[in-house]
Amino acid sequence: MPEAGGASGDAIGDPWLSIVVPMKNEAGNVGFLTRAIASACAEIGPFEAIYVDDGSTDGTADTIRALRGDFPFLRLIRHDRSGGQSAAIHTGVLAARGRVICTLDGDGQNPPAEIPKLLARLRGRDFPDGVALVAGQRVGRRDTLSKRWASTAANAIRSALLQDGTRDTGCGLKTFDRAAFLDLPYFDHMHRYLPALFARDGWRIEHVDVAHAARHAGQSNYANLGRALVGIHDLVGVMWLIRRRKKARPVPESPRPEGVAQ
Repeated sequence: MPEAGGASGDAIGDPWLSIVVPMKNEAGNVGFLTRAIASACAEIGPFEAIYVDDGSTDGTADTIRALRGDFPFLRLIRHDRSGGQSAAIHTGVLAARGRVICTLDGDGQNPPAEIPKLLARLRGRDFPDGVALVAGQRVGRRDTLSKRWASTAANAIRSALLQDGTRDTGCGLKTFDRAAFLDLPYFDHMHRYLPALFARDGWRIEHVDVAHAARHAGQSNYANLGRALVGIHDLVGVMWLIRRRKKARPVPESPRPEGVAQ
């Protein structure tokens, strides 16, 4: 259920960039994250930030509403139940008005100050030819040791099997072309496999090292074991999608010289 609030075109102009942030029980992080986004994006031109409340049971939605008067770029969309991070991202991208999408996690671990690093890979407000995804890769991880070990193992297995050329697909900081993303096959947890999915459709991927921070407030919504069990099925499914991709593509017709009959 979208709640556009103060994010009308009159308030912020016609945004070229849409920042999509999935949130579940992140009331303690909303204000911190919003101020950081406002600071990081102050010079980039019209943008919007779409916070997708994924079935929160705390005051996340109310906290977002309270901030919209001071931050007119904010939009709120609420899920009627928790659908997971990929569902929240997909909902946000569908609602986005910008051609360029930037995602980051709602826990404050992806510093918004890193957004300009990703946008620097664009050519103005467009992606370079053949590129549809600029993926952040975390350095200096600020997670627990067990979480870092689990992530390292999962990334090594995924990279070996999918050959996606990405060291860290778990980083929430990504910038991608909206239309190209919506052409991807949707499934739960797809956000962990975006480099492989974009490459499957023939796009090139660029990578940027980005900083990582400790969680600003609240508790993580994920458990290592749960991620691992789900990840096995997802990995097999992505491998199947890559093998079954459409290989034939249309060839552009060369312009016919003037004076030559059709």
